[in-house]
Amino acid sequence: MPVPAQRPVPAQPPVSRRSVLHPVQRAVRRYFGFSRRETSGLVVLVLLMVVALGLPSLLRPALPTYEPRADAQRLNAWAAELAARRTTRPQFSSRYPRRTYAARTRVPQVALAPFNPNTFTALDWQARGLPAWLAERLVKYRSAVGGFRAKEQLRKAYGLSDTTYARLAPYIQLPDQLPPREAREYARNSSGPGQFADRKPFAAATSRFKSKPTKLAAFDVNTADTTQLMQIRGIGRGYARRVVEYRQRLGGFLREDQLMEIYALRDAPDLVDSLRKYTFVAAGFSPALVDVNTASFEVLQAHPYVGKRLARVLVAFRQQHGPFRQPTDLRQIRVLDEATLEKLQPYLVLR
Repeated sequence: MPVPAQRPVPAQPPVSRRSVLHPVQRAVRRYFGFSRRETSGLVVLVLLMVVALGLPSLLRPALPTYEPRADAQRLNAWAAELAARRTTRPQFSSRYPRRTYAARTRVPQVALAPFNPNTFTALDWQARGLPAWLAERLVKYRSAVGGFRAKEQLRKAYGLSDTTYARLAPYIQLPDQLPPREAREYARNSSGPGQFADRKPFAAATSRFKSKPTKLAAFDVNTADTTQLMQIRGIGRGYARRVVEYRQRLGGFLREDQLMEIYALRDAPDLVDSLRKYTFVAAGFSPALVDVNTASFEVLQAHPYVGKRLARVLVAFRQQHGPFRQPTDLRQIRVLDEATLEKLQPYLVLR
């Protein structure tokens, strides 16, 4: 009996011996691996970076080597030249020679005792502890006042401190304060020839300024000169000159209250009252007129009621619109207010 054929047994797949780290290697290659193209590009990029870093040093021209010897020689030459100029510079003598002061002798000090300051010399004051300059000043001050008659005169001496005065005051043989005026006059008249012998009698000093008249007749302010104006009390040369100058610029005063327009007299109403008291404006006086159609800018701006700004506008207006025909045409100028126009009209003329 024939034996049945046996079926072939399928081959078993070989047992994989891959490492346990294979999944890790696969993950690393997947996320951090490079393809062949990327690797080629990376190599080319690295080469370009190396070339870019090294190219400037290859193309930079070679710097010359600094040799400081030539510059040092030049600096030394300049220094020698400056030193030669300094040594050969001419010496100029000063216009103000230096003063030399003799050394002051040291004055021995003495103990304080009652004394009369009218008999002290500068050395006596120095012996009581005062400096030389203050001692000389007290001697001169005593000669100027004709002798000390009270302690308060010494206290008022310039340079004598309160501390020094307090130290000397108990020993000064003088009253604290000056006596009344009558007692002082009696003491002056009844004093013997030995007391205050160097004192000079009072004499009225002759003034080099002439006294102004007490009774002054009124005069025309438009014709008065500085000499006449200076006869008024309180009006000196400066005020008189300003009054005359303002009158010339204005063309003459029409009213006495125009004196208050002078800048120097704005804060001196008493002087204005004095001028009003002794001056007057003559009846029928006609001031100097200004033609606004022909006057130049300099003439217009010199007038006190016009000034630079209004003069500039007047000249420009008449150049653009022609001459003014009547004074009311000036109302077309906006910068000219009604009060100024009213004051200016008596001094205007239109030709």
